[in-house]
Amino acid sequence: MPDLSLGLQLGYWGALYPANHVALAQEAERLGFDSVWTAESWGNDCFTPLAWIGAQTSSIRLGTSVAQLSARTPASCAMAALSIDHMSGGRMILGLGVSGPPVVEGWYGQPYAMPVSRTREYVSVIRKILARREPVRNDGPHYPLPYTGEGSWGLGKPLKSITHPLRTDLPIFLGAEGPRNVAQTAEIADGWLPLYYSPYRQQVYTDQLSAAKPGFEIPATLSLIINDDLEQALYPVKAMLGFYIGGMGSRKRNFHKDLMARMGFADEAEQIQELFLAGQRDEAIAAVPTQFADEISLCGPRERIREKLVDWRNSPVTSLLIHGDVNLLREAAELVL
Repeated sequence: MPDLSLGLQLGYWGALYPANHVALAQEAERLGFDSVWTAESWGNDCFTPLAWIGAQTSSIRLGTSVAQLSARTPASCAMAALSIDHMSGGRMILGLGVSGPPVVEGWYGQPYAMPVSRTREYVSVIRKILARREPVRNDGPHYPLPYTGEGSWGLGKPLKSITHPLRTDLPIFLGAEGPRNVAQTAEIADGWLPLYYSPYRQQVYTDQLSAAKPGFEIPATLSLIINDDLEQALYPVKAMLGFYIGGMGSRKRNFHKDLMARMGFADEAEQIQELFLAGQRDEAIAAVPTQFADEISLCGPRERIREKLVDWRNSPVTSLLIHGDVNLLREAAELVL
């Protein structure tokens, strides 16, 4: 086994169903990729495409990156995960995340309050369902079981899953950005799905990950762009950062901006947001520091990427999740595996 594995990050769909996703997953499996991941935002869900891919592959692990907590109750989420795990022969990884206030309150119509304690309770209920030791009860404020609140008929009773889970220890990963959420992830989850990880700033997360158990996984999504012109290679990374740091969230609360600040680029993050919200999107992209874009990606000529891979191998990251066409998957396999 290589000391650094590869995963295929398919993300969420755009306006149409990406008809090449199954073929990409099959090629990734053939090349020795460890995992394939699907996502959701406010369009497609993440479980249906993952089941479709799982039916047409045989060994690659199947992950959600991420399933949004507000999209379904913990019980519903556990049902989907244990179903795919059975049908795939034990290949499911349940990746969860709280998303952000614009999606939670604007799309799902739910309050965003207390995301850290809500995540802990959500994971706890799922683990109880998968353990299947007894009918599930939960006294927490977010997902009470049985429900006895407003509108209740008083007829609810604790239930135990009819279907026996294939694995009671089905792995649960969490997508987390804030310090408290990352620390909690290390405590209660089997893996962490970071955003904008830099192997050159490991100290940002050292304390937060101190509670991680042996075998804890860190699959990091990044851009792999092979181009002899480094600035051209980095432009898509800067464009992504300009959009997320500038416009994903509000002026008062943007988790992506906050993370960039904690990683040592507070002034630059502020400038990017100001430019983006002023309608100067090209200028916002230009304001993204080359150093930051370069640290969180693998861009440039092949030999430069090979050199940078040494730094990723020397970090806590266990897998690199990349997105691209068949040719890029083959290039990645040659470089990493």
